[in-house]
Amino acid sequence: MSPIRLAAIQAAPVYFDKAASLDKACGLIAEAGRRGATIAAFGETWLPGYPFFIEAPLSDLWWEAAALYLENAITLPGPETDALCAAARAAGIDVVIGIAERDGATGGSIYASLVFISRDGTILGRHRKLKPTHHERSIWADGDAKGLQVYQRDYGRLSGLNCWEHNIVLPGYALMCQGTQIHVAAWPGHEPVTAPNDPVWSRQLLLSRAFASQAGAYVIAAAGLRLEAHVPERFKSLSAFEHTGQSFIIDPRGEIIAGPAEGETILIADGDLAEVRKAKLACDPAGHYARPDLFELKLQGRTLYPPHSD
Repeated sequence: MSPIRLAAIQAAPVYFDKAASLDKACGLIAEAGRRGATIAAFGETWLPGYPFFIEAPLSDLWWEAAALYLENAITLPGPETDALCAAARAAGIDVVIGIAERDGATGGSIYASLVFISRDGTILGRHRKLKPTHHERSIWADGDAKGLQVYQRDYGRLSGLNCWEHNIVLPGYALMCQGTQIHVAAWPGHEPVTAPNDPVWSRQLLLSRAFASQAGAYVIAAAGLRLEAHVPERFKSLSAFEHTGQSFIIDPRGEIIAGPAEGETILIADGDLAEVRKAKLACDPAGHYARPDLFELKLQGRTLYPPHSD
């Protein structure tokens, strides 16, 4: 087996400017390709950026920011995804990127979506975040289960979830039932925590390591980056805290093999499916390390576990 070069792209978008953010994303994809990446992942709603203002009290300025955010959300498919597909094809790599996806029918709803793009420039699929967390519910709509699927690639089976979807448990198990081997955990970036201000205490690392260990899969924990300097001057009063990045890449036993990433960077680590096989042989949560006589999982009426039970 050839090594799998995993890349977490940690950078700030250009807030409230989807065209400039798109140009930056395409440049970062090209750079990841030059560095030999097999797959590159961005953080949650990287294009056009995480809605940082949601933690602020409601005000006229809050509503102005929300309206601008809707204006800068993108449709799927659309010219922005066409450009991302072209960038992935030119770089010769697979890309998973978080987008703020505007509902093409109503134009008034936004989903926190992950878009999976192949190295030949086609969209493999998209996953809409099932349940926005806390204040995110004021901006994002509930997603659906259509995107809870694993994509077979020549280097392995690929999946992805957004942020606290890793805390819900069942979405992750649905992907484990489909044999995920390389997983993208997309995050807005490290947030302040009550424990010491050390990246090892971050929820994004805790949940990403847990998923890697449970699934026996590599995890690209791709985090966004948003410092006060990245927020337009007009909206700085709406920024409650910074997202300081701290992306990681984690092996199938849950061990950190790269990171934490600091500042704008592309974090790289090499993987090997032999390590995935070792981990799954020890613990296959939807196979030999499960109890089909006690549990079953259905996804919109389709039985995922136990396998072949229909």
